Amino acid sequence: QIHPVESGGGSVQAGGSLTLSCTASKYTYTTNCMAWFRQAPGKEREAVASIVTRGLDTFYADSVKGRFTISQNVANESVYLRMNNLQTEDTAMYYCAAGGLICSDLDAKFYSYWGQGTQVTVSS
Repeated sequence: QIHPVESGGGSVQAGGSLTLSCTASKYTYTTNCMAWFRQAPGKEREAVASIVTRGLDTFYADSVKGRFTISQNVANESVYLRMNNLQTEDTAMYYCAAGGLICSDLDAKFYSYWGQGTQVTVSS
């Protein structure tokens, strides 16, 4: 089993930046994709970005393209989400997920392993 653990959330002002980290032991051995999802209060969970675990391809939701960057460090068994120019609508609990089938689908139902989440709050 894979147990993703997120860190790096916090509170920032609009226009600021944060980097989220997700550590998941040996994720490249058993998963096709690692991804970030988020859920704001009263809203449905939405995909943010995904990365092919044994490749270089990355995929993004339209709402974050050009502002967020997903990356990985296989040696450190970690995946990162660099978030620039944060806006109040980015406020949410951010979850790291492992699994996936076709990474470009950004579909939560194909992800089997989820972290507990890390809170990101953006104030105006």
